[in-house]
Amino acid sequence: MSFISKRATMKEIFGVDKPIIGMVHLPPLPGSVFYDGDMKKVVDRAIEDAKALEEGGVDALEIENFGDMTYFPGKVGPETVSAIAYVATKVSEEVDLPLGICVLTDPVSALAVAHAVGATFIRATVYTEAVVDVSGIIQACAHELQRLKKLIVDTKTKIFADVQIKHSTPLAPRPIEHSAKDAAYFLADAVIVSGSFTGEETPLEKVKRVKEYIPQVPVLVGSGTNKENVKELFKYADGAIVGTTFKKDGITTNPVDVNRVREFMEVVWKIRK
Repeated sequence: MSFISKRATMKEIFGVDKPIIGMVHLPPLPGSVFYDGDMKKVVDRAIEDAKALEEGGVDALEIENFGDMTYFPGKVGPETVSAIAYVATKVSEEVDLPLGICVLTDPVSALAVAHAVGATFIRATVYTEAVVDVSGIIQACAHELQRLKKLIVDTKTKIFADVQIKHSTPLAPRPIEHSAKDAAYFLADAVIVSGSFTGEETPLEKVKRVKEYIPQVPVLVGSGTNKENVKELFKYADGAIVGTTFKKDGITTNPVDVNRVREFMEVVWKIRK
């Protein structure tokens, strides 16, 4: 008998099977290397991308401080938290889609923002297991995150936890399905499986192994989903977080191209039928 209880399905959370969560990659925020002092430009770009994603037919949005290279190795500063909360609030006033918050690499701050702005979920990039990534060594936060959730009486925000997150390596290498099971054991509402880098395709075999190992927990694809591979990935995955595919010319840092979103979603709608 499994010690992991069945989680809410993606349809129960988002109202559809196999939801597509579109990425709102924020430009550099205050304090980051490339921030130019213009918050209005940050907000305008976020709203523009969010509206294009909504018009193209995605089911939810994830707001992330993607432009903040170099990323904090763990806790972010108050300037980052306040900026993301401000942008997320402005985006929520302009679009009518469920929101998710991802603060790289600080899921605890993400939960604080999500609770304040009424977001549906957070993406916890490092939840269980310490990892080495481009920022350094980052410690797991499940203990702190779950206790903050209890402290602020947050009964709604879902935790979608990356396992063996892209751009990183676990300090203790192990099978990805074991990492996923531990994340679920520590109460993650879904797990995310990705390729090695942003925009890189997620190996189908990794998704299959995780889903078959913890079938009662939703599994999301976290990178590299496109209209050519989504049908195969959705044989096992319960949804996908999509960023690069939706950008002009398929370049991650470009604005969202609503036509690319529509073309992709048409494939997804056929799969759902």
